[in-house]
Amino acid sequence: MAKEPILSAKDVEIQFSLRGKKLTAIRGCSLDLYEGETLAIVGESGSGKSVFTKTFVGMLDANGTITNGSIMFEGQDLAQYKTEADWLKIRGKKISMVMQDPMTSLNPLKKIGKQIEESIELHQGLKGEAAKKEAIEMLKKVGIPDPERRYNQYPHEFSGGMRQRVVIAIAVACHPQILICDEPTTALDVTIQAQILDLIRSLQSELGMTVIYITHDLGVVANVADRVAVMYAGQIVEYGLVNEIFYDAWHPYTWALLSALPQLGVKGEPLPSIEGTPPNLFNKIVGDAFAPRNKRALAIDFVKEPPFFNVTETHAAKTWYLDPRAPKIEQPGSIQRLRAKMENRG
Repeated sequence: MAKEPILSAKDVEIQFSLRGKKLTAIRGCSLDLYEGETLAIVGESGSGKSVFTKTFVGMLDANGTITNGSIMFEGQDLAQYKTEADWLKIRGKKISMVMQDPMTSLNPLKKIGKQIEESIELHQGLKGEAAKKEAIEMLKKVGIPDPERRYNQYPHEFSGGMRQRVVIAIAVACHPQILICDEPTTALDVTIQAQILDLIRSLQSELGMTVIYITHDLGVVANVADRVAVMYAGQIVEYGLVNEIFYDAWHPYTWALLSALPQLGVKGEPLPSIEGTPPNLFNKIVGDAFAPRNKRALAIDFVKEPPFFNVTETHAAKTWYLDPRAPKIEQPGSIQRLRAKMENRG
């Protein structure tokens, strides 16, 4: 892993104006991204995964504002970018994003080939036949059969999996350094999911990209990630190498996510679920945001927000459980079973 991150977000805070109120969607998020790695950002819906990463490409909704922190990339602070002209130097060309619903990402009235060409013309400077040739080459690269014919077809003539391949083709057409994949396998069946993940992996290797996956599917994470960041209520609460998160997690929210894996169910017992609901982000959150849903919460969890505690050089968790003064807390049986199961498989 590189010593210096290629992108470094520090203490990022994002607020949205809604009905005259302020909602703090991202609350002091920090993240380092290293060249060539695959980072998965996981968490339940509404945890802030997409909002946080949209700031890397300047795609926040109009009522959203970065109110604190920095996002350093190639010596520039992306948090200070205000105009479309600024973002055109970054978006697509250096950092690209694959949205989670390909049908809403594609223009239904425009031929597939022309949509890929737009990206190529904008960022590569190719025109006419040269741009068309590159677009057909991209269709071939993402595994679309008969690309010359498909070039002239419309999105409704493609299956869901094929549309997702087209969206990936548009995103990687300009060979970005960083590719953000927002739920790239949502609504696809298991076989197509595996094909899309293999495609992204092969493109990453071929083009030398760094990839961020946004997902709540821990099966996808186990298959593709080098590192994992767990998000809850607008904060990263734990990060580490994929093995460290799966076999030695320490934040109670990470425990709850892993315990809900169907593979860890015990026959005859109900599958564990995370009780309660996430906090209202219109309100100021005191202490650990997950404490009201955590049956094993400590008294301090309701009073003071925990800092990050290092588990290893590459693994840290934002929980008072790791404070030397805290009572000894055992990891749940489901986490211990997961570790034992994987150790038995070698």
